[in-house]
Amino acid sequence: MRVRNRPNAAEMLAAHPEIVISEPSKWRGHWQELFGNDHPIHIEIGMGKGQFITGMAKAHPEINYIGIEMQVSVVSIALDKVLAEPLPNLRLLHVDGSALTDYFAESEIDQIYLNFSDPWPKKKHEKRRLTYHTFLAVDEQILRPNGEIHFKTDNQGLFEYSLASFSQYGMCLKKVWLDLHQSDYEGNIMTEYEEKFSSKGQRIYRVEAQFPDKTKK
Repeated sequence: MRVRNRPNAAEMLAAHPEIVISEPSKWRGHWQELFGNDHPIHIEIGMGKGQFITGMAKAHPEINYIGIEMQVSVVSIALDKVLAEPLPNLRLLHVDGSALTDYFAESEIDQIYLNFSDPWPKKKHEKRRLTYHTFLAVDEQILRPNGEIHFKTDNQGLFEYSLASFSQYGMCLKKVWLDLHQSDYEGNIMTEYEEKFSSKGQRIYRVEAQFPDKTKK
């Protein structure tokens, strides 16, 4: 997600270390201690402006959430939302989502959200797609046995690619929605992109994919 540069964004993040964790690698393997409970941990890779992750944290106080985003100006916008309505079960990380094992220990995470990820439509950029098998291998490492990825997109090509990628990796496609907003799915929290695309009548695709139990391999 590209937004106009926010001149004071880095200073904003540094001023709120209780929300934006400046050295997440120090908490690797100890995130529940940071939250002060033993609740499951869900992460969103590429949280954008934070509408989805803050909405989930409000709706599910029994779950700990971590939003991950590379762009400092975008993280600062998500921070605005948390400051406006404090959420003790939410933390933000201004880090590269491709380096997850630097921040999370094996089996530490319960669920991963990928929402409207960059489709990288050119074949030569396939390895950059977050549902490419090398990313899935990292995801599997930090997820608990039978952990899940919940994936949403408006891009049919990326969705079809991701279904195939999940299946080829040995994951179970638990539930698939080919038109989420015309389904009976309850509790959907929209991202900023989702609101924009769906308002134009574009179809939203969603899948819940589960890794095999790595302890039984």
